[in-house]
Amino acid sequence: MRLTGNIIWFFLGGVFIFLEYLTAGLALCLTIIGIPFGFQCFKLAFAHLAPFGKEVVPITPPSGFINTFFNVIWVIFAGIWIALTHIFWGLILCLSIVGIPFGLQHFKLMPLCFAPFGQDLR
Repeated sequence: MRLTGNIIWFFLGGVFIFLEYLTAGLALCLTIIGIPFGFQCFKLAFAHLAPFGKEVVPITPPSGFINTFFNVIWVIFAGIWIALTHIFWGLILCLSIVGIPFGLQHFKLMPLCFAPFGQDLR
């Protein structure tokens, strides 16, 4: 099911989300201040490329203040909008029986997009 789900996900929008995050990551890495946020965009890009069979887990040991500080900045400028997009697409996809697994993937990826510092997808 993982392979089939990832293939369908890839062709029904996963590749576009991947390219969007990849482009944003490259643009953010052009500045010194944006490099940590660019790396998080790369992490999100690969998380959205093949989400089936993976789980969002906290990184141990937690780094503390710096992760919290970067997550607050991320939420203000990008995280809330990305999370709202995941809620929207998750609800739309869950309206049909066939779309439920894909909608659940949006809900699974939402915490990672809301606060990417200190979390990983494994």
